[in-house]
Amino acid sequence: MNAFINKTVDLLGDLGFYVRQTITSLGYASRMFFAVMATSWQLVKRPRLVLDQILFVGNHSFIIITVSGLFVGFVLGLQGYYTLNRYGSEQALGLLVALSLTRELGPVITALLFAGRAGTSLTAEIGLMKAGEQLSAMEMMAVNPLSRVIAPRLWAGMISMPLLATIFTAVGVVGGYLVGVPLIGVDSGAFWSQMQGGVDLFDDIGNGLIKSMVFGVAVTFIALYQGYEAKPTPEGVSQATTRTVVLSSLTVLALDFLLTALMFSN
Repeated sequence: MNAFINKTVDLLGDLGFYVRQTITSLGYASRMFFAVMATSWQLVKRPRLVLDQILFVGNHSFIIITVSGLFVGFVLGLQGYYTLNRYGSEQALGLLVALSLTRELGPVITALLFAGRAGTSLTAEIGLMKAGEQLSAMEMMAVNPLSRVIAPRLWAGMISMPLLATIFTAVGVVGGYLVGVPLIGVDSGAFWSQMQGGVDLFDDIGNGLIKSMVFGVAVTFIALYQGYEAKPTPEGVSQATTRTVVLSSLTVLALDFLLTALMFSN
């Protein structure tokens, strides 16, 4: 009986410690986010810093986003046709592909790929800068690492994510067209007319862009925060990189559910 009580007490103690540590981390991350945003005005004087990071996190992710979008469009074209054909509605294939990509798959898959490609690179880069004491050297020279290192990368992710999601969606629609029209034989006019008539600029495309912007902020900040708070050791940097992928993926899926419930509940 005493052993059971001791185990229960230990379990509750570990749970309380984990909850307290999580709340502390969330509080510190919130303070860091607002501190970064407060110093972002300095980037107006140095736009080159943001442009260089857009090239790093955005342009270098272009190939994987494009290829993934094309194959997702292929799969949507095939699966959509097989599903719609049961009900004699295969002419609505274009609408199905477009709505699936603009509302959900475009922003979500882009964010997950962005976390795996750019997010891990950002975490490793910041973690290695901390391990090499470059961030401490900046502080010694009266240079704020948040404004000089973190803020340009955060804004680059915020700008790059909607652009990458748009490219993913556009390429995916082309992939669905290539499978549905030339390969399967869906009427080309019906494919495009159904899409144009059923996709709304603000309710579908606009909400998809809002999702991608929110995902861009979340994924990029998680990557930067994990790198900034990583232990200055090789093991610490590798663990921070792993946490970036896990936390970013879970955050994107949770935010997707919340945003979908808010945007498309009517």
